[in-house]
Amino acid sequence: MYVKEATAKRIEMLCKERGITYNELANLCGVTPSTIYSIFDTKRKNITLSTVKKICDGFEITLSEFFSSSLFNELEQEIE
Repeated sequence: MYVKEATAKRIEMLCKERGITYNELANLCGVTPSTIYSIFDTKRKNITLSTVKKICDGFEITLSEFFSSSLFNELEQEIE
């Protein structure tokens, strides 16, 4: 699994845990719904750390809490 895929899965997990939709998350984060949906688009390659920070702010968690998931423990090497 790559970083972007793990990030998308983590966001999906947090939304399910909290019972919120991606549109609701966008409102909480102060970003457009298209920004949230682009994270789940497999054609889009990257997500910025500042976007992840905004998402964490919307969830009211720290970056450390976000990345503490086991999803990030064994990522594929991304050097090409």
